[in-house]
Amino acid sequence: MVKMPELMSVNEIRDIAQQVITEIRKVVVGKGEVMQNIFIALLADGHVLMEGVPGVAKTFMANAFADVLGCSFKRIQFTPDLLPADVTGTNVFDNETGTFKLKKGPIFANIVLADEINRAPPKTQAALLECMQERQVTLEGVTYKLERPFLVLATQNPIELEGTYPLPEAQVDRFLFKLIVGYPTELEEVEIIRRKHSPVDIELNQITNPELLVRMQDSVRHVHVDKGIMNYIRDIVIRTRKDPQILLGGSPRASIVLLTCAKARAAILGRDFVTPDDVKALALHALYHRLILKPEAELGGVSVPRLVYNIMEEMRVPI
Repeated sequence: MVKMPELMSVNEIRDIAQQVITEIRKVVVGKGEVMQNIFIALLADGHVLMEGVPGVAKTFMANAFADVLGCSFKRIQFTPDLLPADVTGTNVFDNETGTFKLKKGPIFANIVLADEINRAPPKTQAALLECMQERQVTLEGVTYKLERPFLVLATQNPIELEGTYPLPEAQVDRFLFKLIVGYPTELEEVEIIRRKHSPVDIELNQITNPELLVRMQDSVRHVHVDKGIMNYIRDIVIRTRKDPQILLGGSPRASIVLLTCAKARAAILGRDFVTPDDVKALALHALYHRLILKPEAELGGVSVPRLVYNIMEEMRVPI
């Protein structure tokens, strides 16, 4: 009989989360909330879509995460000529043995950075998103499981349209969060310039390893969620389906995402129970890419963040 690994306490999870974020802050200026939300998505066993203009440290942050977490890391630069086999790998003939052997693609890593995902054609996007959902790769009838933890960080440029293939709604829905990576503040930009002017070699310490992260993921699932909180999540998502300005509201997957991520947030804050504040803090990130506005609402200047904010203001918070 296989012995199950012992669950971790929320205090242990909180301490490790703080150490991870603190370590990454040595090299990444600002972006504290983005880093916390990426870590929440990792503990919730999901994936993240990051949107931001070039040069705001998306790739740099992904590299730092992999180093500190002690996980294998691969980067895929998505281009119009990228093929599915370039992501998943393929079987190649070995002259020595006279047999075909699997040459693994970059998807076989703990953390995968899918850079400019909207530059690849739909067939290649679908190959990546299938791996994200099924946590496995099937090549010529043989299925290969992907190792845990498995986190895809995909990036896209919010203003570039030429030469891009926008992700269909059904595929965007595979991402747990959509995080907007904005410009740094004035003080942060000065610090970035200063570090570039007088560079200092900083060695990041490894805080975790894949086995520890899997234990954390399993432990987060045991965080308590009151029935009132579940009803609160339900009401928020159903409200998005009834809003006259929204063409497509959140599906039950949005409710599940809010639930699992709220549990992860509670754990990294040292609580073994979810509060309404956990749900409020993550609602926009979980719903941003799942809501489609009606054309007339968009023409009227309505935005998804403003709509989500208004919905949260209207909802009755459970006591």
